Amino acid sequence: MGTFRHLIEALDAEGAAALVTLVGARGSSPREPGARMVVRASGAFRGTIGGGAFEYEAIAEARRALAEGRGPAIRRRALLGPDYGQCCGGRVDWLIETFDARDKPELAALAERAAPLGTRARLDGHGRYLRTLCDARHSAGFAEVLPDGSLSETFGEAATPLWLFGAGHVGRALTLALAPLPFAVRWIDPRPDAFPAYSPANATRVQPSEPLREVEAAPDGALVLVMTHSHGLDFDLVLAALSERRFDYVGLIGSVTKRARFVSRLRTAGLDEKALAPLVCPIGVAGVAGKAPAVIAAATAVELLMRRPEGGR
Repeated sequence: MGTFRHLIEALDAEGAAALVTLVGARGSSPREPGARMVVRASGAFRGTIGGGAFEYEAIAEARRALAEGRGPAIRRRALLGPDYGQCCGGRVDWLIETFDARDKPELAALAERAAPLGTRARLDGHGRYLRTLCDARHSAGFAEVLPDGSLSETFGEAATPLWLFGAGHVGRALTLALAPLPFAVRWIDPRPDAFPAYSPANATRVQPSEPLREVEAAPDGALVLVMTHSHGLDFDLVLAALSERRFDYVGLIGSVTKRARFVSRLRTAGLDEKALAPLVCPIGVAGVAGKAPAVIAAATAVELLMRRPEGGR
């Protein structure tokens, strides 16, 4: 889990770390409950609880807590307008927890868990939260203080499976664009030496001798995106994916002309209008000009975010 890995990295680097968690928000707030930051004594941090003067003060208070040493959790409340001059105008509640090397075994055990991870945290006799595993109540990160004072949490987010066929220029750019986003990318290309030396942690590289079998292996509801080196292979993959009738999004890189030619051939192959409905070509949100791989990747990443099913899967 990312939050706990970042805490461990901070402990390894500086010996102490703070976790700032937004546990309540009413009215207009720049972030939602469950937004988190890992703060180091040096002032370095990962994540955000909304930016602006509010976040600046939260970081400063986390650093003050770290200077005092590992101690009880600190809970704070604020009105963003009166207290920080932010025009959002909402009310926020947040927690600050401090950690040192004594906490590494617990953090390491949590870091090994897959997202989304549910925990229930209860205060011990020293005012520190002790976490136990439970079912995740939400599909994405969340945090809430319950009436008994315990903390109900979800860490991480369910990753949407994406079957990406093609490791060319756009495929490489798209994989990088998706690296920080909630997708589990199965990156498929049969060519020798097609992949770069390194790829993001959320991308699994596959070099199959029979790429069409990868379509059969994709889970129901996966997003399918085709951008191979061969129009012939593109067609075979799109035909296979649409014939499965299990995918709501089958993206195909190409122009309006390519789409028209493919649709004509797909109809000849026996696909009806309902089967053709998931086909998206050209890919990417409308209105983004430019054909550079990074531009196409950015527009397509937005489209994929919009196409994610509720809950991520």
